[in-house]
Amino acid sequence: MKAVRLHQYGLSPVVEEVAEPTVTGPWDVIVDVGAAGLCRTDLHIIEGQWDPIQHPSLPYILGHENAGWVREVGSAVHNVKPGDTVIMHPLTSCGLCPACRVGQDSHCENATFPGINVNGGMAGQLLTNARAVVKLDAGLQPQDVAALADAGLTAYHAVRKAADVLYPGTQAVVVGAGGLGHIGIQALAAITSSTITVVDRSEKALELARELGAHHTVLATSDDEVEKAVLDITGGGAHILFDFVGEKGAELLAPKLLRNRGSHYVIGYGGAVNIPTIEIISREINVIGNLVGTYNDLVELMTLTAQGRVKLHTAVYPLDAVNDAIADLEAGRLIGRGILVP
Repeated sequence: MKAVRLHQYGLSPVVEEVAEPTVTGPWDVIVDVGAAGLCRTDLHIIEGQWDPIQHPSLPYILGHENAGWVREVGSAVHNVKPGDTVIMHPLTSCGLCPACRVGQDSHCENATFPGINVNGGMAGQLLTNARAVVKLDAGLQPQDVAALADAGLTAYHAVRKAADVLYPGTQAVVVGAGGLGHIGIQALAAITSSTITVVDRSEKALELARELGAHHTVLATSDDEVEKAVLDITGGGAHILFDFVGEKGAELLAPKLLRNRGSHYVIGYGGAVNIPTIEIISREINVIGNLVGTYNDLVELMTLTAQGRVKLHTAVYPLDAVNDAIADLEAGRLIGRGILVP
């Protein structure tokens, strides 16, 4: 089969022929990939940022946002069958460790992470397991939902965690309305009653944000101007700020956009949060990390998608054009999410 493989950090991945995966365990599921999302994490993988954390063996196949059709299942699999349309939770979890027992799939002690530390889905087929597959509503197609497997799941997970405190009258601020942020805005509009303010450097992204449910938008110019605008709009700052950028200064500006007792939800990454401890104490502000999401988060997100309340905005590329898609993502030319179709 054709696959996108990374051979060396710092160099572009290559498209080449590799062997198809095979079923070797009773819980294995092989999926014919219908679409694979391109994520900013893929750029960080290529840079080598994930090597100290996940230690993948190079070369390997990229792609951790995947959807398609079940091709073959192991002897113990009964939740899906060949032909079913599915989206995959990013991790293949074990179901037996303490984290799995409480439904925290992303922290499974025995997980693999296709596209991060084992072969992923930028290929004709993907090997996953029964605990990772979510059967899709008949009205959903892989190309329309693939990137929701990580970008959508991560954005929804953060919003879901904050939903109980985003009641009427509260202020939610979203920094970054791109691949993750545009899904976070829809999730906020769907499951919370907060007033939504979106900050982005792109007028096109802000226009999309308004279409998706943002009540206010702020063009990211200077930090001082953004801070003044957000504090004015929110009447003193965000109760919850969702940072979908996490680098290039956004992570340093974010705490300035919070009101006292507010929370900075870190979703994007690449930078470093730097807040004096006296400020954390005196203002009682929180910094909260968000990693992917649970299996149930993905099920809920697929329900909202089937209802038409969350929609992924995409740019579609053939698998052979992966490096064109990467260049567009790096240059900021992508509005929404890049999708690779084998």
